[in-house]
Amino acid sequence: MNKPLILIVEDDSCVRNLISTTLETTQSFRYHMAINGEQALLEATSQNPDVILMDLGLPDMDGVEIIRKVRSWTTTPIIIISARGEDKDKIDALDAGADDYLTKPFSVDELLARLRVALRRASYSRNDNEAGSSVFVNGELKIDFASGCAYFEGQEMHLTPNEYKLLCVLAQNVGKVLTRTYLLKEVWGSALESDVASLRVYMAMLRKKIEKDSEEPKYIQTHVGIGYRMLRV
Repeated sequence: MNKPLILIVEDDSCVRNLISTTLETTQSFRYHMAINGEQALLEATSQNPDVILMDLGLPDMDGVEIIRKVRSWTTTPIIIISARGEDKDKIDALDAGADDYLTKPFSVDELLARLRVALRRASYSRNDNEAGSSVFVNGELKIDFASGCAYFEGQEMHLTPNEYKLLCVLAQNVGKVLTRTYLLKEVWGSALESDVASLRVYMAMLRKKIEKDSEEPKYIQTHVGIGYRMLRV
């Protein structure tokens, strides 16, 4: 079985070398490198990488523009690695289609962990597509999309329509950070700032039904100021 191919898009040679050395050391990955947006798009189309690691501040084009272009033809996981740590930068990248966001400076252990999550998510997505499955299973959580029912620990969950929609959107993007704007548009059909409070309320109600310990959530992770992610259990 071929090792996963990672595309590293980074114009800083020090960071580029750190990432490539990390991938080499683990001996679990292959990689290609690009130092600007033009090269990134060429590599993404010709090499079909399994994951793209990308800086936002490239010399020839903004990373958000590249994300949108890549998303026009592929669902390949994109992990942003950037010095831009403001919530707005993260939200813009995630709304454009990025799957995850890692802020510089970062630890190599965290980078590898994010890579493993992205690869698992891609693998589950491929398997679900191949099987044509209408059932999602994650730990003790089960969603039967065809029947519109959800179960936890073998018992049918009593969910409001919005709770069910919210749970389905999270499940269909398991492992991916979803911004509040994305969730509001998918569930409520709009993304008004006034609706953010409603999203928090519904998320809290949903968590009460699937989380045994609210202090250490197992299924739904909060990214403060950004959004939420369903974890693969």
